[in-house]
Amino acid sequence: MDQKQAEIRALGVLTWLVGNEELLPVFLGATGADEADLRTRALEPEFLGSILDFLMMDDAWVIAYCDGEGLPYDTPMRARQALPGGADVSWA
Repeated sequence: MDQKQAEIRALGVLTWLVGNEELLPVFLGATGADEADLRTRALEPEFLGSILDFLMMDDAWVIAYCDGEGLPYDTPMRARQALPGGADVSWA
């Protein structure tokens, strides 16, 4: 997955979050973002990465998103790896 595809996927996750009345407030609280940030920062690759990071905090959220979109469960992880700050970290 390239960065453009990852950005499109992260925007899909953002759309899913905005439509989820229970989870959106959790996202806003966890990230410190507000609704204005969703509009003004939605095209920033770093912000899109934070959306994917949030989604991947809970397997149930990943499953719900991916099942709703008909995507493999590793899609958010692959998208995150293609965005800034998402490269695999080697501790060795």
